[in-house]
Amino acid sequence: MTKSYFISILLLIGYATLLPAVKIQYAEQFYKLYHQSLYRYPEDSAENIWYLSMALRSPFANPLNALALIEDTKEWEKYRNLFVMHVYIRITDEYLAMAAKYDKFNAYFYNYPWKSANLDSLRTAEKYYTLALETWELARQYGLAARDERFRWILLEEIQYWEDEAYRIEAGELDYQDIIKAHLERLRRVRDDFEQMDYNTY
Repeated sequence: MTKSYFISILLLIGYATLLPAVKIQYAEQFYKLYHQSLYRYPEDSAENIWYLSMALRSPFANPLNALALIEDTKEWEKYRNLFVMHVYIRITDEYLAMAAKYDKFNAYFYNYPWKSANLDSLRTAEKYYTLALETWELARQYGLAARDERFRWILLEEIQYWEDEAYRIEAGELDYQDIIKAHLERLRRVRDDFEQMDYNTY
């Protein structure tokens, strides 16, 4: 390695350490860290839930740096309702993904040797379904707030997808409650089947 090459490397390393670090402090910044993968693993969902929860706990950026063009206080209020609604929907999705990893959709008789592990797994899935139900209710409330009469004629084009979600919530086309309750009812039936298993049913 030549002396000039070595000096160049040292200069690059020195320059990199002088670059300013970006401090993540606003809701929109945390939201941008949320990502979806082709294959969902519980650790990915847990990471996403953390980012999205931080977005809910953090202040919004200045309206100039919002994810949509904001021109007045009414648009700003609608934007914030839509943002929180959308984040809660994404958290609900992540809880459902985690629940699906632990859920047992059938209690096959040959699973008796793992009865205890299956019951533990079902308890975990039930916990995530319950959390999904809670976050869905919050998403629904913010969605309805964004569809309030005051905002009826305001359209934030850059976040049209969020606008569509709010409309579908109001129209009853988007309703996670029925889906989650159906999962919980099925889970309880499967749990009952596991609890009734014994050596004679194996």
